[in-house]
Formats: sequence, structure tokens, C-alpha cells
Amino acid sequence: MPLPFLTADRAFDDAADDAALPFEDRDHWRRPYRPGPWRVGAAALLLLLASYVLFAAVIIAFADSLAGAAICAGLAVLIIASSLRLLRMGTWVSAQGLRRVGFLTTQTVPWAQVATVRTAQQPVRWLGLPRTVQGQALVLVRRDQQADGPQPLLTDRNADFLARHEAFNRAADSIEVWADEYRPIA
Repeated sequence: MPLPFLTADRAFDDAADDAALPFEDRDHWRRPYRPGPWRVGAAALLLLLASYVLFAAVIIAFADSLAGAAICAGLAVLIIASSLRLLRMGTWVSAQGLRRVGFLTTQTVPWAQVATVRTAQQPVRWLGLPRTVQGQALVLVRRDQQADGPQPLLTDRNADFLARHEAFNRAADSIEVWADEYRPIA
């Protein structure tokens, strides 16, 4: 028995027109794809580790060492915040522009500064590690482009799209539609 209200792909199946996303309020930041299994699995493992650290903090607190318990609880809060930030990473779109959320940084580019968003074959980082492999990337070319070249927004080898090529193509197409709809034509 299919439960379409539980799936994130329901919006793509129901959309017959070529609208960017079927949301009524386009001023809110939206990620046009679901987080991938690698990202969700890593966040789940971090949350599991945080539960063990919190349990250790409780045991330490019952052993009358409140300073040690506070340190363990602080470490658990740091691990929980890291797992939540890991889940928030990715490319977000709204009517204001394009936002690339990294683990430590967030970069927002207004649509007026976007020259083009396109898919390109290039060396990409595998799961964000220093190792590069040949793959596809959705790159952002800005109007005020510096010498460092186009910035990759998504790759088919990152934690969201590893071994999920159809999901990468759907997310890249969705972001390109947002760019075509909101980017001013120069």
C-alpha cells in the first residue's frame, strides 16, 4: 500500500508543469532534494555516540563529579549540534537566491549575481574527502567571478548522491529550473 504523504518525491510525481517547486511560499529556503543515506547514516551514528556520552555524563554525575559530568554533557551537546549541522548541509533555494550550506560556513548568492547554473563533467571530491574522481557537478558561475573558477554546488559523489544518479539529476534539474525562473536575463 503506497503512502504518498510520507514520501518526499510526491511533489515531483504530481507536478505536471515545469514549475520550480510546488510550494506556495517561495520566500522560504528549501532544499530541493532529500539528504542522502550516507549523510543520514553519519548523523545517526553521531547521535548514537551522543547518547552514550550523555549516559556517561549521568553516571559521572551520580559519582559526585559534577565538573566531569558538565564536560561530558558539553561534549554531547557539541556532538548533537554537529550531527544537526551535518544534516543541514547542502544547496538551498528560495526567491532571494541560492544558498550553499557547508559544515562551518554558509554562502548566499542573490539571483542577480548568478550568471548560470549548469551541470558539468569534472573531477569531484568523493564524499568530501581530498580524493578526487571523475564525476558530474552542478556548478554555479557568478557574474562577478573571481579567478578561482565556478563553484560546485552539488556533485554526484557527495554524501547526498553517492550511487543515486537519478536523484542527482532530479536535484540538478530542479535547481536549474529555479535559476532559470529567478535569475535576471542579462
